[in-house]
Amino acid sequence: MSENQHLLAEQRRALILDEVRRRGGARVNELTRRLGVSDMTVRRDLDALARQGVLEKVHGGAVPVVEASTHEPGFEAKSGLERSAKEDIARAAAALVTPGTAIALSGGTTTYALAQHLLEVPDLTVVTNSVRVADVFHAAQRISGQIQGAATVVLTGGVRTPSDSLVGPVADQAIAALHFDLLFLGVHGISVEAGLSTPNLAEAETNRRLVHSARRVVVVADHTKWGTVGLSSFATLDQVDTLVTDSGLPQEARTEVSERLRRLIVAGEPDIEDAAGNDEEADGDSAAEPADGVEDN
Repeated sequence: MSENQHLLAEQRRALILDEVRRRGGARVNELTRRLGVSDMTVRRDLDALARQGVLEKVHGGAVPVVEASTHEPGFEAKSGLERSAKEDIARAAAALVTPGTAIALSGGTTTYALAQHLLEVPDLTVVTNSVRVADVFHAAQRISGQIQGAATVVLTGGVRTPSDSLVGPVADQAIAALHFDLLFLGVHGISVEAGLSTPNLAEAETNRRLVHSARRVVVVADHTKWGTVGLSSFATLDQVDTLVTDSGLPQEARTEVSERLRRLIVAGEPDIEDAAGNDEEADGDSAAEPADGVEDN
């Protein structure tokens, strides 16, 4: 019962946040009518969202927080947002991974969720600059012991960011010497104009190295990341092969993504291939080609 209540509260707060952001603000009485809950429930939800720093309470309601392009929330603050969407995205993204491949996971709460779905995929080599992602695999090995087919994890090293990513020259040099079949990339923001962006300059450079070293780039991002722009862009949409997102992504955004990316996957909905009908699957040939024969993006 407590788990169901948690999920309902999370979904309700996501709707409240979407309403506040879309309209530039919302009143408590409007939200109670829209959601069919009590005044006290809405106020508790607003308190929770305000503590997460994603909206600001005002007399009678709430308004969105206008974040500076350099603002970088910590891992714990981000992990409390869009949990259900991130879990759905992680499940859909995990289906893209085949045994025996070399993959990379960037930092972020969505890639953290993805890592937990990859524990059962055998013989993976996992490159990551995320302390949290590495901990998922190491914790699983501590519990179950060294079992055949367990993932080999390469943690890049570097300077730790508020989101528990490792960045900077040490991370960049380590990544530049590696080549992997598939990169799963969490992002702070994604838009047509700015591409993929982050508020952290050092993280932007490390993400560029990750993109450069990958055969295929898969962005895992919930719908709230669409239209958000951080201080530094590190990749254009043309450099992305696949976007895995959730059903909250607006239709206009879906159209723009479909026109620019080879593949759009909306978790829980039928897969959408590109308009050209390109059904080529790199997963099938990734294991057949040696890593040092990979062409850089």
